[in-house]
Amino acid sequence: MKLQLSENAKMALETVRENKIRSILTVSGVVIGITTVIAVASILVGVSRNIEESLNDFGVNTLFIFKFTPGPHFGRLSTEERMRKPLTLEDGMAIQDSCPAVKKVSVQVFPRVGVNRPADPLMRYNGHETDVNFSGVTPAFETVQNLHISKGRFFSETENDHHSDLIVLGYDAARALFPDENGIGKTVQFGTQSFSVVGILEQRKTNVLRGGGSDNQALIPYLTYRKHNPNNDEHFISAEAYPGMKAAAEDQVRGILRQRRRVAFSAPDSFGISSAEQIADQLRQVTASVALLTVAISSIGLLVGGVGVMNIMLMSVTERTREIGVRKALGARKRDISWQFLTEAMTLTGCGGTIGVFLGVAISFTINKLVPALPSAVPAWAIVAGVMVSMSVGLFFGIYPAVKAARLDPVDALRYE
Repeated sequence: MKLQLSENAKMALETVRENKIRSILTVSGVVIGITTVIAVASILVGVSRNIEESLNDFGVNTLFIFKFTPGPHFGRLSTEERMRKPLTLEDGMAIQDSCPAVKKVSVQVFPRVGVNRPADPLMRYNGHETDVNFSGVTPAFETVQNLHISKGRFFSETENDHHSDLIVLGYDAARALFPDENGIGKTVQFGTQSFSVVGILEQRKTNVLRGGGSDNQALIPYLTYRKHNPNNDEHFISAEAYPGMKAAAEDQVRGILRQRRRVAFSAPDSFGISSAEQIADQLRQVTASVALLTVAISSIGLLVGGVGVMNIMLMSVTERTREIGVRKALGARKRDISWQFLTEAMTLTGCGGTIGVFLGVAISFTINKLVPALPSAVPAWAIVAGVMVSMSVGLFFGIYPAVKAARLDPVDALRYE
C-alpha cells in the first residue's frame, strides 16, 4: 500500500510538472485561502501573546478609572460619555483614603480628550526634537504603572509638593533628544517651559494594552503640570489592589465615586472602571471575530480552488481514458484507479497549500520587519493545518473524478480516441 501511494505521488508530481501553468491556475484559490489564514493567524497569535505579556507587565491587581470605560471601544463612545465631567485629583485621594482593599493610587493629568491639545507637541534639546505624550503624574505612578528606570530616578513627593520643574522621559523620547549623550541633568524645552531630566525609562515591549506611544512619554510632577497648564484637567486614575482583593477594590471604588459624583441610586455609573485583564478580554473578542471573518473569506478561496481542482481532474480523466483502460486490462482494480486520481488531486492542492504557507510566513516576517508595533508570530499548528486543509480540499473535490475514472468500462476505455 505504501509503495502504491509512493508511485501514485510520483505520477501526480510528474503530472504537475508537465502542466505547470494549468496546475498553478488551478490551485490559485487554495494558495490565496491558505496564505490568508497563515498571515492572519500569525497576527492573531502575536497579538494574543502580546496581550499575555501586557497582563504580566501591568499586573492583575491594577484598576484603571476614567470618565468612560478604558478599552478598545474608544471610537464608539456615546454623546453622554463624551460630555461627562472629568475625574479629579481629589477623587484619586478619596479612593486612596476610603478603600481598604486599595494598596496605592496614582493620578495622571493631561489635556481634555479631543480639546486643549498643545499647539506644539514637540520637545526640544540642542537642535533635536521629538513628539511626546506629555502629562503630569503623581510619584506613585512609577509603582502602580510598573515603570522601570534605566537611568536616573523618578521624582519624589517632596519635589511634587514644591512644583519642581523635573521630567522623566520614555526610552524613545530620550534616544531622539540625546542620541550621543547621557540626558540625565540636561534641560529640555516643551513650548515655553523648561525641565531638568532626572530619569529615563527602560524600553518597553510594544504591547496592545499600553499602546504604541508608551516609550514617547514625558512625565512631570502632577502639581508642576497643573502650575503650567491650569486648564488641562483630564484625569486618569490607576488603583493597585491588594493581592486577591481586586473585586472588592472595584466595588469600593465604584461606591466612592458614585457618592462623590452624586450618581442617583437607579442611574448607571458616570465613569468607567476596567483592568488590564478586562481590556485583554475585549481585545480577545475582537481577534476572535477577525478570526471567524478570516475563516469565512479563506473558505471562499478554498471553495473556488476546490471547484477548479474538480474541473481539472475531470479533464484529466477524459484525457487519460485510454490509459485507464490499459491499466484495468492489466489487472488494476477500481480502488487502484480511484487512489491514483485522489492522490493526484491531493498532491495538487497540497502543493498549493505549501506555496500558501510559504507566502503566509513571508508576509508575517515582512510585517515584523516593517511594522514592529503589530506583533506577528507563525504558530506551528497553523502551518500543519494549512497543508492538511489544502490536501483535504483535494481529497473532497477529487472524489467525484476518481469515482468516475474507476467506473469506466475497460473495453470502452480502450476504444476511446
